[in-house]
Amino acid sequence: MDFVLDNRPKMALLFLILASFVQLSFGVTYKVGDSAGWTTIGNVDYKLWAANKTFQVGDTIVFKYNPQFHNVMQVTHAEYQSCNASSPIATHTTGNDSIAITTHGHHFFLCGVPGHCQAGQKVDINVLRASSSASPNPSPTSSPIPAVTSVPAPSPSHASYWLPSKIGIVMAVSLVLLFNFA
Repeated sequence: MDFVLDNRPKMALLFLILASFVQLSFGVTYKVGDSAGWTTIGNVDYKLWAANKTFQVGDTIVFKYNPQFHNVMQVTHAEYQSCNASSPIATHTTGNDSIAITTHGHHFFLCGVPGHCQAGQKVDINVLRASSSASPNPSPTSSPIPAVTSVPAPSPSHASYWLPSKIGIVMAVSLVLLFNFA
């Protein structure tokens, strides 16, 4: 019993360290269109928006919009190119749709309201494999994304960007603190 009582601070610190690693396993949450959201107003360039992001498996794409005027349809590459919303893979209509990215490749979304896709309300979420990031973009696929899921709050950057520089520091500080409790 004395061992447990004497090591409470060490155990608490170890728990905090492990909890911080668990938090790092979540992906990034992206709001499509950033502050503009999913809309035809304001000439949002969704192609440019997506081109400036590095999507990874584990990320979440959030579509925020007025459901009276818009929707989100996941479609195949051919349907995306032709703005054809007649047979979508999935349809989302809540106005606050969170879609978890679980596979690599292209994921195509458009607004199914007539004229909106043609006006540019469509986005291609391209998730590259980590090992092929230096190679040219792979050819488009129509990998489906699972249904809407609830997601943790947005994180400022991918865990993979955070890991190399910060985990070493966190571990070093934690080890110093851990051994100073002795």
